[in-house]
Amino acid sequence: MLSVRNLCKSFSGPREKIVLRDIGFELAAGDFIAVMGESGIGKSTLLNLIAGLDRADSGQVLFEGADLCALDDDALTLLRRKHMGFVFQAFHVLPYLTVEQNVALPLALNGVDGATMRARVAAMLEAVKLGDRGKSLPRELSGGEMQRVAIARALAHGPRLVFADEPTGNLDPESAREVLGLLRGCVKGEGAAVILVTHSAAAASSADRTYVLTQGGLRPV
Repeated sequence: MLSVRNLCKSFSGPREKIVLRDIGFELAAGDFIAVMGESGIGKSTLLNLIAGLDRADSGQVLFEGADLCALDDDALTLLRRKHMGFVFQAFHVLPYLTVEQNVALPLALNGVDGATMRARVAAMLEAVKLGDRGKSLPRELSGGEMQRVAIARALAHGPRLVFADEPTGNLDPESAREVLGLLRGCVKGEGAAVILVTHSAAAASSADRTYVLTQGGLRPV
């Protein structure tokens, strides 16, 4: 599904900073991988490059045969909308929308009809154990519940690839374990692949395999 080849990224300034050098790995449908590394090492930058939110200096990101580095911004936006899902540390649940409306957003953006949307939202909320909270507003939820809403929203439109950037960083250990279990179960059930970025060994243990990102590159552990 995904092939990252010789990916390089640097940032200019008084002294050029090389963030990523010759990064490469493969990801198949159903894979759940974790990328660990120190804060500031470039984990989020790597996700942004793979998702087409930032541009690499060199290298390739091949998603189901398409080179994302060669696509223009409009094509990348459309590809993300249809085929990618995102779960963030800060939840990014919209405060003025109900739980149901938050989960429905990616379906609405993809033009899904109302009946199909309602059925899919209900199914996703049941999957993350929030079937009775659809009418609630985010301010009525705990941090763990908001992250479960974010997972349901990320998977609602059936993405092929899911990015999880420190999704347990704002959660207590018990909530973190529950959220990671739900994320893994939902992703596997949907047949998607996931890239989890984390500094937590406990979070990484939920993955099928783990990589460590250092200044020397990306290596499996």
